[in-house]
Amino acid sequence: MGMASTTTTMTMRLQFPGAVNHNQNHSQTSFLGVPLRLSMSYPQPSLPSLLINIQAKARTRTEDRHARHSRIRKKVEGTPDRPRLCVFRSNKHLYVQVIDDSKMHTLASASTMQKQISEEFNYSSGPTVEVAKRVGEFIAKSCLEKGITKVAFDRGGYPYHGRIEALADSAREHGLQF
Repeated sequence: MGMASTTTTMTMRLQFPGAVNHNQNHSQTSFLGVPLRLSMSYPQPSLPSLLINIQAKARTRTEDRHARHSRIRKKVEGTPDRPRLCVFRSNKHLYVQVIDDSKMHTLASASTMQKQISEEFNYSSGPTVEVAKRVGEFIAKSCLEKGITKVAFDRGGYPYHGRIEALADSAREHGLQF
């Protein structure tokens, strides 16, 4: 009493649009019922062309920020009457400059690398909102000493949030108008 084993084979054929199946008779008909004869055979696509091509994002966050900054710079320009207050934010430091774009000249600057600010705060993981407030206060005092009261704020492509917002609010509180 043995078990009878039967083997069945299953074949699967892929049919692609526009591909000609050479194993069947050409019994395809047009919508009028006339038999069609396809004289041209289309090659079946190879396996790599069937795979979906997925690519990573082409632009990085820094490139997006540079694009935002260039859009801002089209609108914000520093003049002798109203220079541009430009902010750059890195992971470790915060830099602010007041620039007259007509002369390409920096009128005042402040950063977390200056002794007055770096000695006051002990931060190892980068500048915080409190440090940004101090930098805003320092740049406002420096501008007022040089007779600058109005500036055009250039956030440098960064969102107006967190350290950038704290710096701007602090500069406003200490006498700068923008």
